[in-house]
Amino acid sequence: MSGTLSIPYTVDGSRASREVHVKVAVLGAGAIGAYVGAALCRADVEVHLVARGPHLAALREKGVQVISPRGDFVAHPHATDDPAAIGPVDHVVLGFKANAYASAGPLIEPLLGTDTTIIAAQNGIPWWYFHGLAGPYEGRRLESVDPDGAVSKVLPVERAIGCVVYAATEIQSPGVVRHLEGTRFSIGEPDGTVSERCTGFADAMVAGGLKCPVEPALRDDIWIKLMGNIAFNPLSALTRATMSGICRHAGTRSLVESMMEETLEVAGRVGSHPEISIDRRIAGAERTGEHKTSTLQDLERGRAMELDVLLSAVIEIADITGAEVPTLRTVAALADLLDRQVSGR
Repeated sequence: MSGTLSIPYTVDGSRASREVHVKVAVLGAGAIGAYVGAALCRADVEVHLVARGPHLAALREKGVQVISPRGDFVAHPHATDDPAAIGPVDHVVLGFKANAYASAGPLIEPLLGTDTTIIAAQNGIPWWYFHGLAGPYEGRRLESVDPDGAVSKVLPVERAIGCVVYAATEIQSPGVVRHLEGTRFSIGEPDGTVSERCTGFADAMVAGGLKCPVEPALRDDIWIKLMGNIAFNPLSALTRATMSGICRHAGTRSLVESMMEETLEVAGRVGSHPEISIDRRIAGAERTGEHKTSTLQDLERGRAMELDVLLSAVIEIADITGAEVPTLRTVAALADLLDRQVSGR
């Protein structure tokens, strides 16, 4: 495990490269985390996966086995359940759900060096959303995703690099990741700059066979993905329907349209204008077929659903900006009651 990556650059029109050592820890090395770790391993990055249980045992014994339409492969990153055995790294990739961030301090702390970044592969509105966003809301904290500052205390906003995941993966069995589609992981600085720490991580991801554009307007990507998550995830839990099933039913399709319209109104009020139509966004979701959203899968497993970053945060931003979101409020109330009944909150 050398961890030495060859980074290309241009001098006076000539191509050259330099050798840099890159060390990455993946916390929550589930379907997405293990897939990212395996790809980075192929780029000669020093990768450490933090996992537990049968999955950890399989990772230690056989490595990460990736089954993909782009070609199967096996990678052998270091796997552990003890971050203290890893020490400070250049980048921490968070692969677990956002509702676990506030309690992740003991896992994160041993990995943090002076310049360590935190890259959260999460859905919805991140805890750092208003950090570095010029305008009337700069620096504002969202209670729904950072209650009493509990998340930003564990994950300091100045370390955050945003990440929007367009890849779909699943754990087929312990240690085995099935890659379904997509290889794009868009990243960006909260303040919109194209920083060296972003480009360095992007170079490593690309060297590992993934797409990793550095987007100055990453918040637009956040809202584009959120348009689907905010509608399909809670509705799938409430109806037990797949994404295409929701689209085929005239009533729920109309409900999705209303939820997306309200979401775009909120986005516009905080300066984001995603360049995608509602019809196109719904058509993209419908093409996924009989797919169960992650929220429906959590419901079926008796787990708490990830609603705060998807619904509650957007409603909180609506309250801040004065946007009217009656449909989002109705669906949020129903989904919250269901979540409380299932999880016992």
